[in-house]
Amino acid sequence: MGDRSSNVSYTVFQLIGFTDIKEYRPLLFIPFCIILVYSLFANAILMFVIAKHRKLHAPMYILIGLIAALGFFVPIYFVPRMLVSFLWNLNTITRHECLIQMFCLHFSGCFQSSILLGMAVDRYFAIIFPLRYNNFVSLKNSMLFSAILSIRNTVIIVAMISLVVPLIFCRTNMIYHSFCEHTSVVNIACGDITKNYLALTIAFGIPSFDCFIIFCSYVIIFVVIFRSPSGESRQKAIHTCTTHIMGIAVAYISVVTAFVGYRVATIPRDVRILTSAMYLLLPGICNPVIYGLRTTEIRTQIVKLFKCNKVSTF
Repeated sequence: MGDRSSNVSYTVFQLIGFTDIKEYRPLLFIPFCIILVYSLFANAILMFVIAKHRKLHAPMYILIGLIAALGFFVPIYFVPRMLVSFLWNLNTITRHECLIQMFCLHFSGCFQSSILLGMAVDRYFAIIFPLRYNNFVSLKNSMLFSAILSIRNTVIIVAMISLVVPLIFCRTNMIYHSFCEHTSVVNIACGDITKNYLALTIAFGIPSFDCFIIFCSYVIIFVVIFRSPSGESRQKAIHTCTTHIMGIAVAYISVVTAFVGYRVATIPRDVRILTSAMYLLLPGICNPVIYGLRTTEIRTQIVKLFKCNKVSTF
């Protein structure tokens, strides 16, 4: 597409990610299709088990269920369109669809960070104040905490996307990406985009702030755990917290990898796209294994579910 006058803006974009690999591009359909099917199936099982069994309706398990819900819905936002692009080279996305996809993806990232923060806070009160846990983590307090984080995330992400809406895309409508990631879209805009980068920095500050609070919480938690007498309760606390830290590590390492990928010029652009995609997909791939297999109560119910299905088939 050629240049346009600066007062005319494209209303349709072309997502042309991974075209550097040329004739091998259609082969990407296979791994991403497997990831999509696995993510939907594994996270659906996790959500079903938590929703079905009343004894799993405690705050910690509800938060795990929300993590599974993210792992289920996030791939739906962009992977099907990628699969169509890989097979049939249909790369068109309208400007409105692009903005909606951008909002869903970035809001999901902030929401994931908030859930991980909620898990850290839950474990903090469970281990530091075990006798007053029910007072601190009451329904009223949980709803208030959730509302504050939801409002925070919504305001910041809406503001970030709103700054993209008035941008003029007069130079090109070619986005070298497989989905509407904020930086890739803003980079093809005409005019001053300083405010957009500032908004992105503020939005990135959400998971950074949450990560700092999570880190401090688990430092205190492990200090208390290792000062307590050894026994079954201590081992259970270590196991539970280690499980959560594994989930946190997957989420934040993915974020940092994607963030660094966009700021190191020598990294090939296809690698940048891959790190962006895995930042969104990797938690949904790993979390069912981490929480489903390492959380005894959930693992027991999953085993019972598959045993019942196996028996019923005979």
